[in-house]
Amino acid sequence: MLVYQGIKSSFIEEVNLGIIADKIREKYIELIHRKPPIQEYNSWKNSMQYMRGVLDDDEIPNNVGIAIEYNIPPTGNRIDFMMSGYSKKDSHEVVIVELKQWDECEEVGKVDGIYKVNTYTGSKKRDVNHPSYQAMTYANLIRDYNSNVEDKKINIRPCAFLHNYYFSDNDPLLRSNYQEYVKEAPIFSARDVLKLRKFIKKYIEIGDDKKVLYEVENGKIRPSKMLQDNLGSMLKGNKEFYMIDSQKIVYEYALMYAIDTLSTNSKNVFIVKGGPGTGKSVLAVNLLVELNKRDMTCFYVTKSATPRSVYSNKLRGDFTKKYIGHLFQSSGKFVDEKSNAIDCLIVDEAHRLTEKSDFFGHGENQVKEIINSSRFSIFFLDENQRVTLKDIGREETIKYFAKQLNAGIYTYELDCQFRCNGSDGYIAWLDNVLEIRETANFDIDGFDYEFKIFDDPNELRNAIEEKNKINNKSRIVAGYCWDWPKINRTDPDYNDIVIPEYNFEMSWNLDGGELFALGENTVKQAGCIHTTQGLEFDYVGVIIGDDMRYEDDHIITDHTKRAKTDSSLRGLDLYPKEEQYGISDEIIKNTYRTLMTRGMKGCYIYCTNKDLQNYFRERLNK
Repeated sequence: MLVYQGIKSSFIEEVNLGIIADKIREKYIELIHRKPPIQEYNSWKNSMQYMRGVLDDDEIPNNVGIAIEYNIPPTGNRIDFMMSGYSKKDSHEVVIVELKQWDECEEVGKVDGIYKVNTYTGSKKRDVNHPSYQAMTYANLIRDYNSNVEDKKINIRPCAFLHNYYFSDNDPLLRSNYQEYVKEAPIFSARDVLKLRKFIKKYIEIGDDKKVLYEVENGKIRPSKMLQDNLGSMLKGNKEFYMIDSQKIVYEYALMYAIDTLSTNSKNVFIVKGGPGTGKSVLAVNLLVELNKRDMTCFYVTKSATPRSVYSNKLRGDFTKKYIGHLFQSSGKFVDEKSNAIDCLIVDEAHRLTEKSDFFGHGENQVKEIINSSRFSIFFLDENQRVTLKDIGREETIKYFAKQLNAGIYTYELDCQFRCNGSDGYIAWLDNVLEIRETANFDIDGFDYEFKIFDDPNELRNAIEEKNKINNKSRIVAGYCWDWPKINRTDPDYNDIVIPEYNFEMSWNLDGGELFALGENTVKQAGCIHTTQGLEFDYVGVIIGDDMRYEDDHIITDHTKRAKTDSSLRGLDLYPKEEQYGISDEIIKNTYRTLMTRGMKGCYIYCTNKDLQNYFRERLNK
């Protein structure tokens, strides 16, 4: 969908007359059915003046196609500016420009596997993608999902233009971490107008009167043959994604219903329920690959960036030059998506879905947006992993919106437990011990699972580091009871978690470092619920903080002992006083239950509350 389209001469005239932003806004309202935020309107007024200056060159033909705010099907991502034309060799060319109004930024390093930068946007400073990375991924999306781009061999040339930004010596945006992105999508600053013109003229030499833009806009949305082949190669022989038992059964049902849904032009929702370790994510990635291989537009969706980064990295494996990050989408990407625009959306960790989707508070409900956007939506769900007040993904919510949008509903359950060494018993025992639910499993005897209690956190750390030497699949996690100050999140010498009586210090996992679940050195850092939910390790060491203790023969939770930087229970005071403890109690217990089920072979714990530690030891020895 093109919000604005024209040719160079008409674009320059509308900028000169001061009406370009109003023209874009009119089309925006017509197509998206709401007014754009004032910040966006002002950015059009500002940025289009600079693009007018770039195009003011007689060697750029007057009938070059111009598009503004191209909504890339099928993801909701929007490209700021596009130009189209032909080369003298008659190749079809599209140049896309990611526009930024930044005037400063800082290097951050890797966050969830991607080298980020920090700048002021959306009313505050944030960690965001490098502009070249953003332009590069937009280009890959078009290449991978537009049939005309593939069939007619349309060349997509991405770049970024920071028209208010001046490069300095050793500029953060040009440092070595980002060179891979800059090579794919060159970046131009305020002083680089002539260089940007040269970049455009290198590819577009003859005007096309928007014909190539028309081909892009009207291309059928389908996975390219190259994408399908790459995905098949990545999955083949990848032991991380082998399926067993009930996974294969649910996989076949999901595949059958997906094919039937598209062939009958109907709409269906497929709910897969399963506890920790039942293989929901493995199943989700297998379906992602297979459905794309069958010519369906299909994306893996989560609220949290961490599982998206981990599973895209695991799937890619040694295919370092294959960018598949766009297959893994945020749950907030479907606010403005047209109904049934996407064949299939696979939602992992569906219990973490929220209502509002972006900085500006747009969106009604992410469950509704996902079902509306896709013909066939798959929700992987474990309601016992709801760990913040904002988590609204429940089975009843999914079914409510499915019925509202006239979608059929199918529900299946994964009951084969292969985390915790093939035993549902550990989960049942843990639920009983944490007083989440009464179960028949009152002791852990006979389970092929290693559960240990440590009196000293240093001993716990030593044990996990020793296990990690085997295959780099053991990690330490902690309850969110220690502040995570933003200013220190990239300082390896700063320690957030301090237990002075044992001379124990440890930092939370760092922003500017490796992926916590995959890094070679992250065993030296602690993960929290927000960086580990949806992931699994062989052994997990859990530090239980002051937000859970044992007194008067019961587990007691205390949300006031949580870190000030934790937003999981933000808004609790808006609930009636008599309901607040029950709500926070559920969240805190679910959090520790989730952390304590991240290990497939074992869980080691240390409790800051000695009575709680003794309680676990008594229950373990019964």
